[in-house]
Amino acid sequence: MPMLQFDGDAARHLQRMYATPDVVQQRAEVLALLAAQPGERVLDVGSGPGFLVASLADAVGATGAVHGLDRSASMNAVARDLLATRPWATIDTGDASDLPYPDRAFDAAVSTQVYEYVADVSTALVELHRVLRPGGRALVLDTEWDSVVWHAADRERHRRIMAAWEEHLVHPHLPCTLPGQLRGAGFRVTGRHLIPLFNPRYEQNTFSTMSMEMIGRFVVGRQGLTDSVVDAWLADLRARGEEDDYLFSVNRYCFVAVAD
Repeated sequence: MPMLQFDGDAARHLQRMYATPDVVQQRAEVLALLAAQPGERVLDVGSGPGFLVASLADAVGATGAVHGLDRSASMNAVARDLLATRPWATIDTGDASDLPYPDRAFDAAVSTQVYEYVADVSTALVELHRVLRPGGRALVLDTEWDSVVWHAADRERHRRIMAAWEEHLVHPHLPCTLPGQLRGAGFRVTGRHLIPLFNPRYEQNTFSTMSMEMIGRFVVGRQGLTDSVVDAWLADLRARGEEDDYLFSVNRYCFVAVAD
């Protein structure tokens, strides 16, 4: 399965994307739903550039502990720089399917935009359950990529590009099965929430505008897509913006569960 490579350039791009108002608002909603308390031990699986870990560290305070886990050395380097003033927050290198922590090590755990990249989601969720204490809370958020609405003049070209983009994932339609998989791993699902990202205008500092560059780089050479086809797609989306005819939205689905 061809995947995105989160090297240094990709890590910095993702860092900028995660700082857009769209994703900042998503992070605020995730934090409110998880409701980390002072003194708690919290795990972030797939911590990326570390913004959520930093917010969790502020929530639990120096009497608590937060661990972020990611496979990407470049992502982890960015996150460690961000967390330098929060010594109770640690960034570890590891895999969601084989968590490097003892049983019942955490009071709460969160994973946003991660399990759609994991080949064996069932095993990863069993691992998540293992490292939570009984009654511990888990929050899992992933995207349903069929929910993308993006105004493009050439709908067939846009369909081809989005189909090629889905190749960067193992499970582009994971949210539909997540509640059942959480129950199968020993969780009791207590909350189901929709978090949309909506860009009604073309603006530089938005999730969709930042995504265009990443999608364009990834899809060239896949499913017969050439540089000229992708450049035309990008030019069309920018033209929608210039004509005040732009619209983008995507749905992210958030599930809150308790470890029984």
